Amino acid sequence: MDVLVQKYGGSSLATLDRVSRVAKRVAETHWAGQPVVVVVSARGDTTDSLLRLAAGTSPIRPPREVDQLLVTGECASAALLAMALHGLGVPTVSLTGWQAGLLVSGKHGAGVIVTVRTDLVTRLLAEGNVVVVAGFHGVNAHGDVITLGRGGSDTTAVALAAELRAIRCEIYTDVEGVYTADPRIVPSARLLSSVDPAVMAEMAFAGAKVLHSRSVELAAMQGIELHVRSSFSGGSGTVIPGRSEESMLETRGVVIAIMLVRCEGGRRDLAADVLAVLARHSVPVDLVARSGPYEDELRIGFTIRRSDVAEIREPLRSSVAEFGGEIQIDENVGKLSLIGMGLLNRPEYTVSMLSALAAAGIPTSWISTSQLRSSVVVPIDRLFDAVEVLHREFELERGDLGVGSMAPA
Repeated sequence: MDVLVQKYGGSSLATLDRVSRVAKRVAETHWAGQPVVVVVSARGDTTDSLLRLAAGTSPIRPPREVDQLLVTGECASAALLAMALHGLGVPTVSLTGWQAGLLVSGKHGAGVIVTVRTDLVTRLLAEGNVVVVAGFHGVNAHGDVITLGRGGSDTTAVALAAELRAIRCEIYTDVEGVYTADPRIVPSARLLSSVDPAVMAEMAFAGAKVLHSRSVELAAMQGIELHVRSSFSGGSGTVIPGRSEESMLETRGVVIAIMLVRCEGGRRDLAADVLAVLARHSVPVDLVARSGPYEDELRIGFTIRRSDVAEIREPLRSSVAEFGGEIQIDENVGKLSLIGMGLLNRPEYTVSMLSALAAAGIPTSWISTSQLRSSVVVPIDRLFDAVEVLHREFELERGDLGVGSMAPA
């Protein structure tokens, strides 16, 4: 059975009119004879509203109960869309994450999908139903609900697509696709018709909010083709192929996009102990630097996401205090990333990045490069300015992104 998986984000379902619009799109797919599984996020700002509700209820918010609360948003979306499809005469069954067979491990709020048991989904599809799955969560071995973190519905959709051997996974959102920069910051940002999966994974980690970074990684590992499209228009969007392109000519565009993320920087002691604390709390770390082995004092610095600071601050402080160390957190910085291919072989691009920022009076620090990404830390109040500067510097508003057009050969 050639199954299509579609995922609709919260903005696509924010109002009942939008729910009806999504239902019509899904119904048309069903009437065309295409078996379809739909994964949905919580409607609009439901998740934020539930978090505010929890904060106003008690200063003590056990992570298990927070997860129990948050998944009601996705479950409500699934049931409402199923009702709208029934109203159009389409046989539909809505499922929670655990009914859909998603088994998850890890801590509450940052679960990792272990396996997907699709027996029920497959049977419902064979009976002619559209299956609507509440995204963002599954259950662990103890039967407790575990959420996958913000954007986790994307990962739910890709996991189902992989297990069902879907022909592709379509991600419907409120933008036309993946751009060379955030179009709300850079109006001249250009829509990318196709992005290599390895590059897309870097873009997602570096701050592109259109896709959950773990969903891109999973799609690349499983060979799932992703289509990112707007749920409000008929545009073709952006295609992320299931496999990286084997052929990458040297005349192909090097710099693909400019990404940003607001982050925290700091200086911390005892590298292994500190990184172990971060690992236990599932906190991604980037731009790591540490002092050399022959210095009297060990220092380590890195960047993390702003959203992880509150959770990790005290565990880090306690860890280094045992050895007489201390932590410093700089909350006034952001990370800016140049995304492309073969950047280590073309150091002139990092030079151009730093030179352009310096010419604009934007100070930089914490530089890190790889084949796919060159990242730098800048003051947070100049972050948006920096994005605009680099988008102009590398002429990303143009469609003919050859190497020669952007930097000296």
